Amino acid sequence: MNSHRVPQSDNAAPAADADAANRFERAIALKSEGLYSDALQCLRALAQETPGDAELHHQIGLILGFSGEFEGSLAELRHSVELSPSNTLVRNDLALTYTMLGMYDEARVEFANVLEHDRENQVAIRNLQYFH
Repeated sequence: MNSHRVPQSDNAAPAADADAANRFERAIALKSEGLYSDALQCLRALAQETPGDAELHHQIGLILGFSGEFEGSLAELRHSVELSPSNTLVRNDLALTYTMLGMYDEARVEFANVLEHDRENQVAIRNLQYFH
């Protein structure tokens, strides 16, 4: 959860990309400070500008989960997986959220999906052991 890819717009000018990168980093700083509402506001504004950016939806999903908005968290994390199916970090976060909510069948499927992309993924391996 510490690796953040800065959102990019395919058609944005370099100055606009720099602005988006600065706003993204600001949102992550707000999240780290526990200012979830402010971070969500920044991330949602960025997501309106670049709706297909998986990392924005990933971060929104994490913040919603931290805030106890689990239905919204799952929706955002699932959307992020749809946008970036091979992103094992997002898939692990989705699986961990499922686990936390007692949705063990869904968690098992997501951890297995992680291993399809990365057979050595220790998060998935470690967590799948709990289901055997």
